[in-house]
Amino acid sequence: MVFVALVALASGGDMLADLAHGADRAHLLQEGLLLALALMILLWLWRDHRSQRRALVALQQELEQIRSRPEPESAQVLSVRQHFSAAINDQFGRWQLTPSEAEVGLMLLKGYSLKEVAMLRGTAERTIRQQASAIYQKSGVSGRHSFAAWFLEDLLTPQ
Repeated sequence: MVFVALVALASGGDMLADLAHGADRAHLLQEGLLLALALMILLWLWRDHRSQRRALVALQQELEQIRSRPEPESAQVLSVRQHFSAAINDQFGRWQLTPSEAEVGLMLLKGYSLKEVAMLRGTAERTIRQQASAIYQKSGVSGRHSFAAWFLEDLLTPQ
């Protein structure tokens, strides 16, 4: 955004200087088109940035709401949750996931999209994709659904 703003400023300044020196219309039109294009791109980038910022705030609020939910009253549910979390962490250790991969893995298991994980972690989506691929490779699964199924399959057997 800064680069495009600098292009717009330079183009506007050049156009004013050309006007003062009596440049021909074709050159002024060319400068005007460049200025208009730079301003449109700047506006588009600014709007996209605002949209992503709003989405990030919404995700952070959703995550905070989830974290602030009261713990289940049932001791059995709490115990199962703690054992399941420990089992996930143990398995992540067996797969030798890095701390970042483990964090991404947990967010994927919770159902966040790659884009949402990237926003919450403040990293590029491409980085999250690479980490997810490393997780899938280390765990020997083919993708996100297989990864989640690896942990849930044995828990969801019919009675």
